[in-house]
Amino acid sequence: MLNKLLAEGIGTAFLLIGVVGSGIMAASLSPDNTGVALMANAIATGCILYVIITLLGPISGAHFNPAVTLAFLLRGEIPAVHALAYILVQIGAGILGVWIAHLMFELPVLQLSGTIRSGPSQWFSEVVATFGLLFVILGGLRHAAAAIPTLVALYITGAYWFTSSTSFANPAVTIARALSDTFAGILPGNMPVFIAMQLIGALAAVLLARRLFAPTSG
Repeated sequence: MLNKLLAEGIGTAFLLIGVVGSGIMAASLSPDNTGVALMANAIATGCILYVIITLLGPISGAHFNPAVTLAFLLRGEIPAVHALAYILVQIGAGILGVWIAHLMFELPVLQLSGTIRSGPSQWFSEVVATFGLLFVILGGLRHAAAAIPTLVALYITGAYWFTSSTSFANPAVTIARALSDTFAGILPGNMPVFIAMQLIGALAAVLLARRLFAPTSG
């Protein structure tokens, strides 16, 4: 179990280092072109996801996301006490990853984001984004387990662009990004609704996957 928690911690920390660090670099190099900055941010996030899922998946399952952990809890594939430990580590490691990114770019470690991300369109986008992520993971487990790193990396890279919220799709990422007043940040007050929408999307994916990806489906 210790190795699983260590893998979850390292993976989630590097996920946030990738998201926030690439956002800082992108905004610095392309301050007047948000499209280019978002493209760089999306590509870097997809790349780091592929790497950490490939390397750490065999150890912990590579959740790196409380919504994913809760999905597996609902499916009876992880005990409640282990799920709680995963989630606590994911949140703590995500925050640590943000702080590491700040240090690398000589920014104040402790920050609160001022970036407003709110409104019905963005809330709905988080339902769609998280539903899609869990749908990809659960479908991948059923039909193409070896391809999950690629599937998740490609999905998130694309979802940065086809959702108005830029696809947070992860409560731990949302909490951590509220502590970064950079390109990837989110106003702390906007965070609770994002997380609620993510959990709704994850639940919907679990319910559909139970029918569509059942082992006996023909």
